[in-house]
Amino acid sequence: MIGPEGVTKSAIERKLIVNLEIDGETGDVEIYPGSEGNPADLFRAKDIITAIGRGFSPENAFKLMEDDSILTVIDLREFFGRSDADIERVKGRIIGEHGKARRNLEEMTGTRISLFGHTVSIIGEVEHSDVVREAVRMFIEGRTHSSVYRFLQSKRDELRKSEMEIWRLSPDKEK
Repeated sequence: MIGPEGVTKSAIERKLIVNLEIDGETGDVEIYPGSEGNPADLFRAKDIITAIGRGFSPENAFKLMEDDSILTVIDLREFFGRSDADIERVKGRIIGEHGKARRNLEEMTGTRISLFGHTVSIIGEVEHSDVVREAVRMFIEGRTHSSVYRFLQSKRDELRKSEMEIWRLSPDKEK
């Protein structure tokens, strides 16, 4: 979390105007507002710290500073209890051979995905993160990669159509 020579910690503090105190023994992080900070930045800092703790690089975690990006964490224990074998099997299906399935999920949805411990974490726009969450649920149910990819393709087409409609109806574009 701290990064080499405290670079990551300093970047979070500087960009979000917060102060971070990190317990070197436990790894616990306390976040305090800076003198001129925005209260919403406390929540952004929390999400960035959580994302780094869930295996995202600081560069990917910093995407959470964008207004339309969210962090979604799916705890696979909610589906499998403490069955490590089932959790590892599903994580393997989500990652795919040589990371191909995860790469496809990311490319088709414009998200970033990290599998760490018993969690699947997603950084992206709300609608796109929801699509990945549904794809993960499909993998949990045992659906084939091809059926998940068909689902992703149809959702990607729907999202593009919706975004084009919003752009077309935008008041700024009517002038």
